[in-house]
Amino acid sequence: MEPVAPRTPDPAEEVRPGTRWLLTAFLALTLLAVSELLLLADVADRFWAWSIRTEATAAFLGAAYTAGAVLSVLSLRQDRWSRIRVPVLTVTLFTVLTCAATLVHTHRLHLLTGGPVARAAAWVWLAVYLVVPALCLAVVLGQEVRRGRRPPVRLPMPARLTALLLVEGALLAAAGAVLFAGGLTVHHHVETVTSFWPWEITPLSSQVIGAWLLALGFAAALSVRERDLDRLGVAAVTYTVFGALELVVVLWYRRDVEADDPWLWAWVALLVAVVGTGAAGIRAARPTWSRRPGAPVR
Repeated sequence: MEPVAPRTPDPAEEVRPGTRWLLTAFLALTLLAVSELLLLADVADRFWAWSIRTEATAAFLGAAYTAGAVLSVLSLRQDRWSRIRVPVLTVTLFTVLTCAATLVHTHRLHLLTGGPVARAAAWVWLAVYLVVPALCLAVVLGQEVRRGRRPPVRLPMPARLTALLLVEGALLAAAGAVLFAGGLTVHHHVETVTSFWPWEITPLSSQVIGAWLLALGFAAALSVRERDLDRLGVAAVTYTVFGALELVVVLWYRRDVEADDPWLWAWVALLVAVVGTGAAGIRAARPTWSRRPGAPVR
């Protein structure tokens, strides 16, 4: 019996070099953010781009960037645009929203104040979120104009998983919209959202957290639209990692929250649902997603 020849790569599905360069750059930046925010959360008020006075906030952002690093690593291993389209579009939305938040609250950055580490972090942050959103949009445009027709669905998403993603995505997007909008109108303390979020956050932190949640809600909607678990492996792993790490943040920094706060338990319940849904997606997608790139379909 003759061996099955590998499939000829579809030019419309090719991951362009610029896309790989962008993912590599995003990986480097996320690792830098993780080291500053997650590992050094207790000094983020002095060494980060702006003063983050609540360790839970710094750890939340560090955990989110850790999920972003996972997204980058897994995306770099893929050889088909359709398998990284949702992650790259998610990153693009996050960077655009964070750019807007940065421009609104530039006065909060340690551009001319604080120690040398904080000033360096502030200038790097400003440069990154002025440049990267434009690069993301250029990469997406370059990939999408070559895309052609959407590939056929190989592994349909189960109805129950679709329903869970729709509900979770709507909740994440709603929470993100409240946090992002709240940060737009207040420039010192986010008094309008402190009763909604489990711990106190200042405007710029509120908007960046909101940007992450809006991006995840967007990713959930895109995943439902794709309907094909064969193309959603990277997104499923990233979604799961985000939920799991944010649960660890709540547990580790429980001194920053009030145990009798119903919003806290609503947030915990949503994170548990995110982890469960993501894990179910990984399990359902494993038969095709774990196949080596370019291997024949049997």
